[in-house]
Amino acid sequence: MKIGFTIGKFAPLHKGHQYLIEKGLKEMDKFYVVIYETQVTPIPIEKRANWIRQIYPEANLIYAKNPPSQYGLDEESVKIQTDYLKEMVKGIEVTHFYSSEPYGKFVARDFGIEEVEVDRKREKYPISGTMIRNQIEQNENYIDKIVYKDMKET
Repeated sequence: MKIGFTIGKFAPLHKGHQYLIEKGLKEMDKFYVVIYETQVTPIPIEKRANWIRQIYPEANLIYAKNPPSQYGLDEESVKIQTDYLKEMVKGIEVTHFYSSEPYGKFVARDFGIEEVEVDRKREKYPISGTMIRNQIEQNENYIDKIVYKDMKET
């Protein structure tokens, strides 16, 4: 059985995230989305998870609360993050990690699973959560209407 997962803040969920999730759902027998708690947005994790739940009811959601604050691609930071992720998916026999970020290869390596790189160069969807948070109206076409509505209400 092929079981994949991805991680993210989804702050906000955008077309790039959706492309990655759709690819995972299509290719895997089971697919998990690990949603990180974050301070970069006032929108709570529950609301961000609800976007994914509404658009992708077949996705399995995992709430990553109190994540480590140390980030980076150095071995110490990677180990801290990977150990945390191993706790998040404990008991799930994951076989693939989906990512569009450079850390994807480290997560896959440390889990001993296959990395699936998705649009790392952002050619299909040249967008980021930061770009949307900074200029929501100019980037409205990159987010679902339910996400846009919640972003405007916050």
